[in-house]
Amino acid sequence: MFTHFRNCLPLLLALAFATTSVVAADKGKDVYAAAVAHAGRSADDVQRDAVDQPAAVLRLAGIKPGMHVADFFAADGYYSELLSYVVGPQGNVLLLNNAAYDKFANNAWKERIEQHHLANVEHRTVDPAHMGLDDASLDAVLMIKVYHDLYWVDPASGWNKIDVAAVLDQLHKALKPGGIIVLVDHSAKAGTGSADAGTLHRIDEGYMREDFAKHGFQVVTHSDMFRRPDDKRDQISYKPPALGKTDRFLYVLRKGAN
Repeated sequence: MFTHFRNCLPLLLALAFATTSVVAADKGKDVYAAAVAHAGRSADDVQRDAVDQPAAVLRLAGIKPGMHVADFFAADGYYSELLSYVVGPQGNVLLLNNAAYDKFANNAWKERIEQHHLANVEHRTVDPAHMGLDDASLDAVLMIKVYHDLYWVDPASGWNKIDVAAVLDQLHKALKPGGIIVLVDHSAKAGTGSADAGTLHRIDEGYMREDFAKHGFQVVTHSDMFRRPDDKRDQISYKPPALGKTDRFLYVLRKGAN
């Protein structure tokens, strides 16, 4: 019997090691990786993950379970769903669109919320001039590739001029002390300000920093994870050949004194 156990010992050790490795790997999957790996996410979303690296973005920002977060101009709610998994049942997510973004997304946010039972996600169609956000109610706001849209004007498509200062001031008031904005956008050429927002759907990184500083936001950190030195920044960001290949900047900005 002892000989039989001794012969089996290598197999038992291998099985124990394999089990330990699986448990360790599972524990090593943080809340951000777990959100991206969540069962039932669409094939389109999974394909987008490779370009947008949402787990890395949310990890850099430090979004935590229990937080109250707004996904600004969220369109179909790609990030809203991931935020739902990260903040969990004790947190909540405001999926904010204006009427034009709802139309652009063909109201796909509704199907997402219903199909995935995102009970902690609330959709609101807001007027950017008067969003009706409660003061000091949010821990974080995500602005993912939409900041430049604040400077876009195209009445023919239903996109009227936005009072950018009013939007940033409202977000500042809605954030709790120390609350953050997580911002990703397509880089325009340095020194162009907001001039390319409507034509190329890009915006100057330096202009963004100054804009937010004027409205009481301080840079916490930034990342080069989306840098593309080969991007000449002279093509429309959302169409080929630039689609998915733009140079983008990523910042985390904290609410300070106005």
